Amino acid sequence: MDITVLEPGYGSEAVEYMEAWSLQQRIHDDVVEGNAQPTLILLEHPPTYTAGRRTQDSDRPTDGTPVIDVDRGGLLTWHGPGQLVAYPIVPLKDRAAIKPFVWALEEAIIKTVADFGITAQRVDKRAGVWVIKEGVQDEKIAAIGLHIENGVSMHGLALNVNNSLDPYNVIVPCGIQDAGVTTMTLQTGRNITVTDVVESLRKHLLEELAPVIATPENFSAIQNTKEKTQA
Repeated sequence: MDITVLEPGYGSEAVEYMEAWSLQQRIHDDVVEGNAQPTLILLEHPPTYTAGRRTQDSDRPTDGTPVIDVDRGGLLTWHGPGQLVAYPIVPLKDRAAIKPFVWALEEAIIKTVADFGITAQRVDKRAGVWVIKEGVQDEKIAAIGLHIENGVSMHGLALNVNNSLDPYNVIVPCGIQDAGVTTMTLQTGRNITVTDVVESLRKHLLEELAPVIATPENFSAIQNTKEKTQA
């Protein structure tokens, strides 16, 4: 299946979270019904906290900042200016394809940051992509949170490009207390912008997602499972 790419807004045209979530839901329903192609949405959000289904009250902002509760997996995170967000709304090959799907997203991120001279990796039992350096705290450079329903994915990844890290000071990011957060700009010492990174992330996501997406034939066999999964 070909993947349609939508880029509704960056910078001054950043897309409000609820607007993007509504767009995801409409496309998801159309993909499930066979009325739309698999779709990759790339965008930037205004400042927003979102909470996945496993978020605890103790993870929430300590200053009372509002949080949007969503149906993805994972815990609490922040979206905002300087962060590149990708929402792949794609049919998976089968119910066992969730781990390969997550792996594909992580691999696309790892290759994207490598294009800018950053070495990043997976960490066992921790979602997302990390920068690991000897003698310093592990730092997350990208978060992943997903929802799979009727064989089709929603939500996705958030890559820290040149965003402020101040919003993380009032939360426990992704529920992880013994690690930090970083950005591509901090790792390279030069100002990298979201628009600098879009082409690279788009390219690597399209390449890495291709092997895990269902064909029309095998998707028709699984789209009526009515199962919901968060990751």
